[in-house]
Amino acid sequence: MTAFVIIGAGLAGAKAAEALRDNDFDGDIVLFGAEEHLPYERPPLSKEYLAGKKKLEDFTVDPASWYRDNNVDLRLSTEVVGIDPAGHTVTLPDGSSAAYDKLLLATGSASRRPPIPGGDADGVHYLRTIDDAAALSSALTDGSSLAVIGAGWIGLEVTASARGRGVNVTVVETADVPLGVLGPELGEVFARLHREHGVDLRLGQTVREITTSGSKATGLLLGDGSTIDADTVLVAVGAAPNITLAERAGLDTGDGGVLVDASLRSSDPDIFVVGDIAAAQHPLFGTRIRTEHWANALKQPAIAVAGMLGSNAEYDELPYFFTDQYDLGMEYVGHAPDYAQVVFRGDVANREFVAFWLAADNRVLAGMNVNVWDVLDDVKALIRDRVVVDPQRLADPQQPLRSG
Repeated sequence: MTAFVIIGAGLAGAKAAEALRDNDFDGDIVLFGAEEHLPYERPPLSKEYLAGKKKLEDFTVDPASWYRDNNVDLRLSTEVVGIDPAGHTVTLPDGSSAAYDKLLLATGSASRRPPIPGGDADGVHYLRTIDDAAALSSALTDGSSLAVIGAGWIGLEVTASARGRGVNVTVVETADVPLGVLGPELGEVFARLHREHGVDLRLGQTVREITTSGSKATGLLLGDGSTIDADTVLVAVGAAPNITLAERAGLDTGDGGVLVDASLRSSDPDIFVVGDIAAAQHPLFGTRIRTEHWANALKQPAIAVAGMLGSNAEYDELPYFFTDQYDLGMEYVGHAPDYAQVVFRGDVANREFVAFWLAADNRVLAGMNVNVWDVLDDVKALIRDRVVVDPQRLADPQQPLRSG
């Protein structure tokens, strides 16, 4: 009997198991997960879950009955400790092994834990799992205070959720604007958003230490000598891809992840990689792209499964992510690590606009729609078609985004 093993029981792992059965794979499927919970989606952890709008069952991928009914051997609380590509086996914590014909790595990321003094004190939180979110949620009581280290997506989403619960929030960021990945033009939009909602945003600041009293965190000591008092501290300085298994197995790594081709196949022809750890060759952009976003975990498994089953498929989806903060909802699509200018279309002051990142030759590299919900397909087409645009026409809401 053919056996496929999936390491990582998050959204990507669950979707891979679904895709295998949907494609009539009748062999054995073993899905290993380090957590004790059924596979679930992670975006709600910093959004709806912390805001009290969703419970775990609302964003659990499939009920336990699905795995039973579809003969998927789901092994929770089991962290694979080794891979033997030559022997086609994976090693488990108790020393036993499981054989595979094809292997899928969907090991995701872990919260980065910088060496800040006081980082292991009580009251210091990191957000990656539902257990992390539950612990943080219990600390965010009305009238309490939260200090957030890092003004990235997780830090700002938690900030918005906490403010909605009546928590006083201070955010400390080393860069001059939040969300530096977007560039200063859009970072300033988010800075204004949070300040308008009462957030004390400290930009261009470093954290010297997390202050403590006994074993309990009491706030932050900043690089300039100033202090911040806080009942709770969240460290949100990014994620580290879990590639240790892949490295030990001798797979090619780089660009922060496991190197894979457009079919998501690694340097070992029987091992495929999806999600946060996949540094995949992108057919449209002609470069490797690794993103830590929900869309990859949702959509890459179908492509990897096609390859595992012997078909030819390429992952050519545009990078995509979204956020919800206060009254701002947005979607971002594309890839713009280097851009010449940002063009705004709409009302930036009232946060109803579309932003476009343009290359030097005025091709659209990426776009973001903010509280505008009928343009995503047009933005995608502009990126895929690689047409040269007129920036002034692009900025005019009276002009169609696409001609014809």
